[in-house]
Amino acid sequence: MEQYKRMALFAEVVTAGSLTSAARKLGMTPSAVSQHLRALEADLGLSLLHRSTRKLTLTEAGARYFEGCAAMVAAARSAEQALARHRDEPQGELRIAAPIGFGGMLAQALAPLQKYPKLSLCLLVDDAVVDLIDERIDIALRVGNLPDSSLVARKLGSMSAQLCAAPAYLNEHGWPQHPQDLEQHVWLGGAPTRHLQLSGPDKANIEMKLPVRIRATQVTALHALCVAGWGISIAVSEDDHQALANGSLVAVLPDWKLPDLVMHAITPRRDEQPAKVRHALALLAEHVARYAM
Repeated sequence: MEQYKRMALFAEVVTAGSLTSAARKLGMTPSAVSQHLRALEADLGLSLLHRSTRKLTLTEAGARYFEGCAAMVAAARSAEQALARHRDEPQGELRIAAPIGFGGMLAQALAPLQKYPKLSLCLLVDDAVVDLIDERIDIALRVGNLPDSSLVARKLGSMSAQLCAAPAYLNEHGWPQHPQDLEQHVWLGGAPTRHLQLSGPDKANIEMKLPVRIRATQVTALHALCVAGWGISIAVSEDDHQALANGSLVAVLPDWKLPDLVMHAITPRRDEQPAKVRHALALLAEHVARYAM
């Protein structure tokens, strides 16, 4: 590495035209620059410069060596500029993992990234937890409690969860008036048991464990089952919220609230993030804050 430094110093001396000018630019003393040049020539076993009191002249060996040294310095500067662009402007492939049902949210939140022509986007949408390192994931969205991990978690915001069902289901099976009524209904979910924590009027708090009769491993399937009138579910996805807005689903026990769901953005690294990740994180946080219900 010391040899490479001296090669860069030699290229700077030749470009500057004098030891004094090169020393000034490098923040060194002329004597220190001269000492490094002598060490370089000693290592090479060749004289690179003819020195006089008025100017420096390249030897034949020095002229040939300068071409390689100048090319090395140019390559290093090019690499540094590329990193600066990478730091300041989103570019390269941005890989984001998210649960199924959040594809629509990502499409809306990340829309401003379309203006960066050097950026490509890859969305890995799956309810299964993916390995960020193996899959080269830049950002993973996770909802709910997080296990202990060496990964870096950033809270994007909280989303309200709402019990919901299709009007047709409630018209047939009855509209619950109290949380205890929920025991008589069909439940949709991904696990055999649905755990509910409800807070209601007069600061009442109720915890319940209800058997799930209709199970699905993906939120899109649960959404479709709920809209089709199979039972009661918990609205968490973008599709669920849109269905609540257009009336395909209606709120069940609207005066009773479930705990908010915290959304985190997980990244595999703790050091400075490239521009593509910084921009995406800012856009996701802005979107969640704006549209969290």
